Amino acid sequence: MATATELPVAPRRSRLSLYLDLIRWNRPAGWLLLLWPSLAALWIAADGFPGWHLLVVFVLGTILMRSAGCCVNDVADREFDKHVKRTANRPVTSGALPAREALLLGAVLALAAFALVLTTNPPTILLSFAALAVAIGYPYAKRLVSMPQAVLGVAFSFGIPMAFAAVQGGKYWTFAAIGAAVPWHAWCLLAINLFWVLAYDTEYAMVDRDDDLKIGIKTSAITLGRFDVAAVMAFYAVYLVSWGWVTTTLGVPRLVWVGITVGALQAAWHYTLIRDREREGCFKAFRLNHWVGFAVFAGTALALTQLPG
Repeated sequence: MATATELPVAPRRSRLSLYLDLIRWNRPAGWLLLLWPSLAALWIAADGFPGWHLLVVFVLGTILMRSAGCCVNDVADREFDKHVKRTANRPVTSGALPAREALLLGAVLALAAFALVLTTNPPTILLSFAALAVAIGYPYAKRLVSMPQAVLGVAFSFGIPMAFAAVQGGKYWTFAAIGAAVPWHAWCLLAINLFWVLAYDTEYAMVDRDDDLKIGIKTSAITLGRFDVAAVMAFYAVYLVSWGWVTTTLGVPRLVWVGITVGALQAAWHYTLIRDREREGCFKAFRLNHWVGFAVFAGTALALTQLPG
């Protein structure tokens, strides 16, 4: 019989390995879900390619802020995550990384993102504070509202008005300057993108529904009950049809519908993954959702290359 000293001991992980796990470095789907709507908004605001400076700012800023958000989320949810199969081994939840250290890393990443925003203009900088507040508030929404995915939808869509502000904003530090830089249709696109977030994050919530019911977490998958699959498909439909309608109303050529059609075909495939509500299928649908966003972005960007000048 093997003695206690003969049992294999798990190797101690380096701090770098824990940090990378904390910010989900090996799972880029999260920041891609944030990136595509922001880039689509940049292209729409600029009537085409927005320039390398803004492209770099929004790509790097998206990666940094999503990573910072993971730090805050894992600290806020560490007591809940202990009871969820998928999250029990996260660095903060398992105790491998102190909560204070995770928050410090999140603050450093957020400051790095803010340094990028400082290279834009006052309206964008002002909007970044609102975006940060929503991002910090999301983890706690699960305790207060029945569909916290809607709060996440605002957080994950705030790059849209910021993109318009970055392209069209002026030099004044006033709320009136934000109003001038961010037209009504930017806020409309934010609301439309929110439905996409509701679709994919409900799929995500369906993965953990059994665990969330036991610990009392509120999610859209629980709130929607047996209508969850139908609701997800309705969210996809509202997002795709509304994005196509609003962008063509703004003068984006009808070629945008090519990307929307590709996105719709992917959404139909996701139905086959989630209809039986199995964990693996629901998680796969969520994990691959960034391709829906890419299709819509690519269609939007491609359509705008058809504009004269």
